[in-house]
Amino acid sequence: MSNQKTTNPIRVLHVLGTTNLGGAESRIMELYRCIDRRKVQFDFLVHTDKEGHYSKEILELGGRIYSLPRFKVINYAEYKKAIKQFFQEHREFVAVQGHMTSTASIYLPIAKKANPSMVTIAHARSAGVDKGLKGYVTKCLRSSLKYKADYCFTCSKEAGIAVFGKKWVEQGKVWTIPNAIDVNRFQYNETVRNEIRAELGIQDKFVIGHVGRFGFMKNHSYLVDIFAELCRQREDMVLVLIGKGEEEENVHSKLKKLGVELFGDEQALESKVLFLGNKFDVERYYQAFDYFVFPSTFEGLPGSVAEAQAAGLHCLISDKITREVALTELVTYRSIEEEPKHWAEEILQNAEKALVRKDVREAIAQNGFDVNTQAVLMEEFYRTGQNPPGKLEQ
Repeated sequence: MSNQKTTNPIRVLHVLGTTNLGGAESRIMELYRCIDRRKVQFDFLVHTDKEGHYSKEILELGGRIYSLPRFKVINYAEYKKAIKQFFQEHREFVAVQGHMTSTASIYLPIAKKANPSMVTIAHARSAGVDKGLKGYVTKCLRSSLKYKADYCFTCSKEAGIAVFGKKWVEQGKVWTIPNAIDVNRFQYNETVRNEIRAELGIQDKFVIGHVGRFGFMKNHSYLVDIFAELCRQREDMVLVLIGKGEEEENVHSKLKKLGVELFGDEQALESKVLFLGNKFDVERYYQAFDYFVFPSTFEGLPGSVAEAQAAGLHCLISDKITREVALTELVTYRSIEEEPKHWAEEILQNAEKALVRKDVREAIAQNGFDVNTQAVLMEEFYRTGQNPPGKLEQ
């Protein structure tokens, strides 16, 4: 990259689907807020022309947002043409970091050809793909990705293997970059806890919390089964769901069905579940939870589990999730092949203990997940093109 002294910051391009709330987007924004923007500026290339949740903040921080057409396979020629035109017009970036690995094998080589000095980075953030044809196409598109990037980044070893292959990881060609967070932002605050619980009308409830998009990978259906078992044991249970997605209506339907089957009333369960949508100030809602439950079918390294730990929450999560997210003793794993009642039993057994919040921020930071430290290291990497702030998996 550039070692030249200049009064203008170097610019790094992040390629994403949108600027809406999401795992990758949230982690990049955490980094963006902390990095020295006098030296390094972020720009964003997204696959939509709609304003996203972070769009206004990006512009306020000095970033620029560009749009591409959404890739639909059948528009391959149009998509490739749009990318070529974009990088012919924009050769100013010292690096392009592709967080959309499904199409990175298309746009990264084009970026490199337009500006050979530009560093290209493929960043794997998920250890699985969607079901059906979409997942199959994703696997095909990224099968050659490892050969088309200067650097292969991942958020966990499992995600690295899923995207770049076990051999590539074992050969030490994949860098694991922590999904760092601002640990102080999530520090437990009893005043905030009381405010949110009063706002939601759940002051006297035991609150199960979940933060994540309503999609196949997050396994909300299994979470509802766990919650139903909890409600069979205790009347004061409430489930708070933060996020949006295509599976939301299916969750409503299942809650009604289970309500009738177990309690003879379709509102018996649904009335105990709060659908809050996306929250920009999500750190306030972690304070209101009593237990964090996360039964995903697959993940890369879920930032929400790191955030929940920073808030001092006990976390019961799927054994399909990498052990790398267990930054503290607050995390326990269970199999999603088990009957949901076993998850419920564990939560109930630890319910009283979970009400005592621990400050584990130092442990999280020591594990490399403090974004303030990572920002300094990433700034150096972007400016020199050397020594990514992670570890080489082997």
